[in-house]
Amino acid sequence: MADNVASLFRGTAAHSPSMAALARESDGVGPIDFCIPCNPYFPTPGMFDELAGRLREIITYYPSSADTITAELCALLQLPPSCVAMGNGSTELITWIDHLLVRESLAIPVPTFGRWTDQPMETGKRVDMFPLMESNGFALDPAQYIEFIRARGTRVAVICNPNNPDGGFLSRRAVVNFMDQLQDLDLIVIDESFLEFADAENDPSVVEEAVLRPNVIVLRSLGKNFGLHGIRFGYLVANPALAGKIRSMLPKWNLNSFAETVVFMLKEHGAEYMESLHLVRRDRLDMARQLSALPGLTVYPSQGNFLFVRLPVGAEGTVVRDRLLSEHRILVRECGNKIGSSSRFLRLVVRPETDVRRLVSGMEQVLYGSRRGAAVPELGTGTSYSSGTAAVDRLISETNGVGMPLAAQAAAMPSLPPAQTWPGPAPAQAPTGMPGLVPAPAPAAAMMPPQQQPAARMPAPAPPQQQPMPAVAQMPNVAQMPNVAQMPGVAQMQPAPQMQPAAQMMPQAPQMSAVAQMAQMAQTAQAQAQRQQAPIPGVAQAPSPAAQAQARSMQPPPQVPAMPAMAPAPAAGLGQTGMPGLRNRGLTAAQVRGRTEPEPTPAPQPTGWPAAGAMYNQVG
Repeated sequence: MADNVASLFRGTAAHSPSMAALARESDGVGPIDFCIPCNPYFPTPGMFDELAGRLREIITYYPSSADTITAELCALLQLPPSCVAMGNGSTELITWIDHLLVRESLAIPVPTFGRWTDQPMETGKRVDMFPLMESNGFALDPAQYIEFIRARGTRVAVICNPNNPDGGFLSRRAVVNFMDQLQDLDLIVIDESFLEFADAENDPSVVEEAVLRPNVIVLRSLGKNFGLHGIRFGYLVANPALAGKIRSMLPKWNLNSFAETVVFMLKEHGAEYMESLHLVRRDRLDMARQLSALPGLTVYPSQGNFLFVRLPVGAEGTVVRDRLLSEHRILVRECGNKIGSSSRFLRLVVRPETDVRRLVSGMEQVLYGSRRGAAVPELGTGTSYSSGTAAVDRLISETNGVGMPLAAQAAAMPSLPPAQTWPGPAPAQAPTGMPGLVPAPAPAAAMMPPQQQPAARMPAPAPPQQQPMPAVAQMPNVAQMPNVAQMPGVAQMQPAPQMQPAAQMMPQAPQMSAVAQMAQMAQTAQAQAQRQQAPIPGVAQAPSPAAQAQARSMQPPPQVPAMPAMAPAPAAGLGQTGMPGLRNRGLTAAQVRGRTEPEPTPAPQPTGWPAAGAMYNQVG
């Protein structure tokens, strides 16, 4: 297989080789698939047995008409048949949307599913590509996207929610607001092909809105959700006029007998399907946790059944892909041929734990194994795997960007109520020697993704003995800091009878770089104690004698009044990502964007097939 790997991928343009092609190159046995976004838990083994038992009948006879199959699906999902059109996969529906409804231009954020860019260009349309920035964790800002559409004069807008390949997610409210502000466009398409794997909020679909609006189509996939890509079937939901226009152009037998058989089987297997979604969500969290442990690898949270990862500096995606396939029989999606991405990114499909362990082991060997053949070059700093960027990223995430371990912050606030402490248990190996420290809100830059921080592209800092930290007394005068009165938490930093001295209450100065913050974190306990006792020039009001005595004894005060302004302010959605393995290290803005709403309240196990607008979060 190794001799033909590169040629197989070169001949597939914006996609990967089919599993059939790969199997033919390896004596009929395909690799472990982390490339095709299937549901590994559905259909159930019993359903496959039923399909196998009916194989001769299925492939011998014509299927029913598309209207018959559509009517059965609509009865299952409680949708009006006049508002639904079924296609031979979502690609067929995208093709007809382009031919019938896109007149001159289409806007789409990139990177995304390749057919949304390729199909309109193939028919001579202008495709306005809105770039999702790596520095922002590939998050889509709807307001900026709307400004882009207005500036370009685009007539059709598309949003994939969740987006492929990065898994970015927009709340239902954000999508509805997007549609409200673009009511004058010819068409808005919301591609929800992966939405059933999302758990960021209850009922995230906008199918009900599509039925009522004159210019909205919601696209849905069945092959991805049911783990049956080989059975080409999907559907769209729109108002009767739009849906009827698409439906009138489709062939009478555009759906095959396998699709018909599966659709008519589904009503008996609703509970198993919902359980499969729950298992995929569970595996997604576990897989993200395991991959995040690989040095230098960045894992972007996803609401799809895949994860978008950035390889360490120095690793070339095509090399990693080819070696995983030829040496470990693992197929991954390298994203260098996706517009808006590069070869440094992989999309990895969520799979059960046994397969994930094999993936992690293979990536460890390819990325860091034998130094002579490792994909990540060895550095001359004594480390054997990473880069300056990755080292800074990890240190920033471990301290939440405030230059001090999270465990030390939590230990310094024993009397705070649980709602005001940092979510999740403290790290086990946090440096000590900082008692009595009252944390203040982190600088705004500290809550940004690692790629946006000023030090994100600097080499790793030198050891403490080579880069001594200046004394706290040398920090800039607080009164000289610009706009200090408007800084969050400054107004509450006046000493109270039972509060810490002002010298202890001061966080790292906002002007200090991330490297200086990390250097301060690395000082010894003795140096930390000395800095705690050093006065900060420019503080107008001296601490009380009682507070000074407490500082000298290095004992926490008997009671600390609950002051929400002094507690660390987590980034939006922090603690709601459902990723407990990452929570202990503090998450950056890019690491929390998978969730936009509070945790859904678990509901009872469904007894039947749920309606289309409420089928996503019934389990887990």
